Parts: sequence; structure tokens; C-alpha cells
Amino acid sequence: MSRLIIIVKAAGVALLFLIVALCLMVTIVPPFLDRIYYQGPVSRHYDGAHFFNPDGEIDMPAPPGTSRQGFILRWLLGDDDRPQWPEAIAVKPARPAPFAAPRGMTATWVGHATVLVQAAGLNILTDPIWSDYASPLPPFGPKRIAQPGIRFDDLPRIDLIVISHNHYDHMDLPTLKRLWERDRPKIVTSLGNDTILKANGIPSTALDWGQSVSGAALNGLAPQAVVQCGNYEHCPDYRVHVSRNHHWGSRWGTDRNRALWSSFVIETRAGNIFFAGDTGAGDMGWPYEARRFGPIRLALIPIGAFRFWKGQMQSDAHIGPLQAVEIFKRLGASTAIPIHWGTFHLSYEQWDTPPRMLELALRCEGIERKRFAPLRIGQTLAVPTTSPIERGPGRCDERAIRALE
Repeated sequence: MSRLIIIVKAAGVALLFLIVALCLMVTIVPPFLDRIYYQGPVSRHYDGAHFFNPDGEIDMPAPPGTSRQGFILRWLLGDDDRPQWPEAIAVKPARPAPFAAPRGMTATWVGHATVLVQAAGLNILTDPIWSDYASPLPPFGPKRIAQPGIRFDDLPRIDLIVISHNHYDHMDLPTLKRLWERDRPKIVTSLGNDTILKANGIPSTALDWGQSVSGAALNGLAPQAVVQCGNYEHCPDYRVHVSRNHHWGSRWGTDRNRALWSSFVIETRAGNIFFAGDTGAGDMGWPYEARRFGPIRLALIPIGAFRFWKGQMQSDAHIGPLQAVEIFKRLGASTAIPIHWGTFHLSYEQWDTPPRMLELALRCEGIERKRFAPLRIGQTLAVPTTSPIERGPGRCDERAIRALE
């Protein structure tokens, strides 16, 4: 009995020390996880230490009846009441051509926010992720339920990558390292993210909102250089504009907003491409800013991860399908592809809620479904040439939209 008492006391002391250690970690560790990714002059969206949204900060309250800390812990452990998703989604991977025709444009949805766009000889990837987990500590965190729509070894040579921000489902360092080592692509991102990439041996060009860089300059030529693209294979004749959106950034929580987030307009000989990145609605003025660069032939607009409790239609950090349709209209884009859904279980909507809600929202606005139709992962779209959005009479059932779970 005395030995049992000793064991119980020892276990109690060990538990007490563990609790104390955990309490100390909560206060001591976070400052060491902070990082300074960028230092520069104060601007309308940078206060000298952190970036911010000039149209209002992101508010991410916990679901009613729970604390933010409790919500995050339950989310990480998968111990919450999110709707069940399928264990896996069957995918038929595409095998893209080496490059598109001189004036052609095709887009293949790889999954989540990753799209291969082939335009006038250019091969472009947006926020590429081929990893199984979108997490700093796999196998903890969101797991991929659908394999990439293109096998990595079947990717054509990549000329250009744009990275919208530093969240793990958008800046996947293992994938970026493989792409850099294989193809030496030109990587464009927003301020501060280049520091993270450089620390992992990945060179990139980081720009502020409103700045741009030409493909010629990225390829070591003068920006005014005349580039001959006889067969349009890997033609550097393009321009990347870094544009405003409404989001936030962090790798470890305490480094919140040390690096900037952005959307992009990519000018090519086949037309303009808009990539929204990851975004909330904000003031909804940023789509008009992107539109100023000229007609948009293809827009990549997120529609998922918008619901953090039942019935929510959007969050500060993520637009839902209703806002996505409004952004599509404000961009004046000819064609759009809905992205950022159906790959990683990040929030509280069902797996197929975003595309079903999108279809109802398009019907409300009288916009042809084919203008903004969901693709299957691995499906390739031949993007039509730029033309005005044709709208018919809307047939809206708002109750049906709100009833979708």
C-alpha cells in the first residue's frame, strides 16, 4: 500500500510540474514564434511592424457558446460539430499539354486554390499545394480528401507561380521547393513572404499592392526588352500586378500580419487572368481596382471555407458564394472558376454546399451557369475569349440558399 501511495504522489507531482510547464509555455514560447518578415516605411496598410486592411480589420469570433481558444483546440483535434465530409473523393488526374496555343487559354483545377493556367505559351500555378496536410505539424491539421487533379510528375514545366499569402493551405513549402528545384519558375508574392521562402532556399519577387513586374524583367531581361516568342513555348511576355484584397497572414499565430496578403492580375498575350487569393469581402472596392488593368478573360474566385457556424453566409476572412457572384460582376470577367472548396475540411459547411449555393446565387442574378461553373478536380476548361456577361431575368429563392447546409 505504501508503494502505491508513493507512486500516486509521484504521479501527482509529475502532473503538477507538467501543468506548470504548460502554463509557462503559454507565456514564454509565443514571443519566440514571432518573426519579422518585412521592414519598410509606414503606408496606408503597414504601421511599421504589421500589415492591416485599410477597409477594416478581420474579426473572427468563435461560434456562439464557446471561446476562441476552445474552438481552435477542438478544430485541431477534429472534436467539433462540423458536418461530416466524405473520407475521400475520387479524382481522375489530368495530363496537360506542354503549353497552350498562341492565343489559347486553358485552366485545370488541381484542388483548393491551386490552378494550372496555360496561356499563350505560359504555364502558371496559383498557390500550389501537393502536400497531404495543410498544417505546420502533419499529421495534425486539415488533411486532403481529394488527391491533386494533376500528378506532380505530369505537370508541364512551370514558368510562373503566384503566392497570395503565407497560410499553410496557400504557401506549401515542400511543394514550392520541389517546383523550384525542378523548373526554376519565377515566383511572385507580396511583401514579407519572400523572407519565408528565402529561408527555405526558394528565391522570389515580393511586391506591395499596386506594384507590378514584367516577365522580361523576371527572366533577367530589361523591362523594355522585345521578346520573340515564335512558338510561344515558355514565353516571358507577361506582367504581374499585385493587387489589394481583404485577408490576413500568419504561420505561427504570434507572427500575425507580419507579411502581406494579396490578389493578382496577370496580363498575357491571351488575355488577363485574375486570381483573388484568399479573401473576405472588405469594402468590395478591390475588384474594381483589378478591373482597371483591362478586360479579365479568366477569374479564379474562392467560394468555400466561409462558414464557422451554422447558417453563416460569409466571414470577415472568407467570402461565400453570394459575395463571389458579386465580385464576379464587379470584375466584369468573361469566365470564372470557383476555387477554395472541396479539398481540405476547413470550416462548417458541407463538402458540396459551396457549389450548390453558387448555382442558386447565379440563378438569382440571371447569369449563365457556364460563366462561373464549378469544375471537378482534375477537369480542364478551355477558357472562352473575352466577352460581356450576358444576364437574363433572375429567379431567386433566398430561403433555398439559406437552407443549404
